[in-house]
Amino acid sequence: MTTDADLFNVPSATVGRKTAPRSQGAWVKWVLIGISVLYLTLILFIPALNVFVQAFRNGVGPFFSNLVSPTFLSAVRLTLLITAIALPINTIFGLCAAWVIARHQFPGRTLLLSLIDIPFAVSPVVAGLMIVLLYGRNGWFGPWLQENGIQLVFAVPGMVLATMFVTMPFVAREVIPVLEEAGTDQEEAAKTLGASDWQTFWRVTLPNIRWGLLYGLILTNARAMGEFGAVSVVSGNIIGKTQTLPLYVEEAYKQYKTPDAYSAAVLLAFLAVVTLVLKEIVERRTRIKNVGEE
Repeated sequence: MTTDADLFNVPSATVGRKTAPRSQGAWVKWVLIGISVLYLTLILFIPALNVFVQAFRNGVGPFFSNLVSPTFLSAVRLTLLITAIALPINTIFGLCAAWVIARHQFPGRTLLLSLIDIPFAVSPVVAGLMIVLLYGRNGWFGPWLQENGIQLVFAVPGMVLATMFVTMPFVAREVIPVLEEAGTDQEEAAKTLGASDWQTFWRVTLPNIRWGLLYGLILTNARAMGEFGAVSVVSGNIIGKTQTLPLYVEEAYKQYKTPDAYSAAVLLAFLAVVTLVLKEIVERRTRIKNVGEE
């Protein structure tokens, strides 16, 4: 007599065997969640909470008084200045690089992508050291720069150069996949209707990549304002002249001015939170756009 096991080529020993209850796998999920929460608590939540506790330990008044000291304000101004210079330059570079890579096939395309990713792989301290070895007093271009009265290292231009290096990939890396996904159909249609290259970019290409571009700008801005390693090597950390906000935090802590250090750290943490909020808004907008197109 033919059994169900014979019909489906299943050994008769397995017929009637019950599947493992789902409850056996449920505890695995909760263990993994618990490990993740514990890890984040020890690495992220407790240290971040401690910064806020230490900053407001003496009250709100001393906290705000630390934020109006001349040294602190000088560090904030310099940080904003460097960011204001590096951000538009890297935006233009990122758009140009993304356009070339996404719209053209040429020898060396993969190499160009790899070169753009170098700041992700190279330590910021090494990046700062490279700038010193090139443009410092004893560097390759140092004598020529001195003869012409140009100072890059231990000055604002060198700090801008270091910041531009570490923030170079973000815009390009966010815009390239958006351009590749959008394709060229709309751009070709616009050119067929008589639009110039500039009109096509402003009215077709830019609206299509706006969320990817904004995402890259947010990441670039956050990295520029919080960069420490490369800037610390090329700046000399001169108080009131070449000291950015992250360098101010380090110097204040080393000088046992912990309230000042924690107050500045709270400001940097606030900027990080704003960045995360903007990042989430852009991601949601991008998801809504993609769902609408589907």
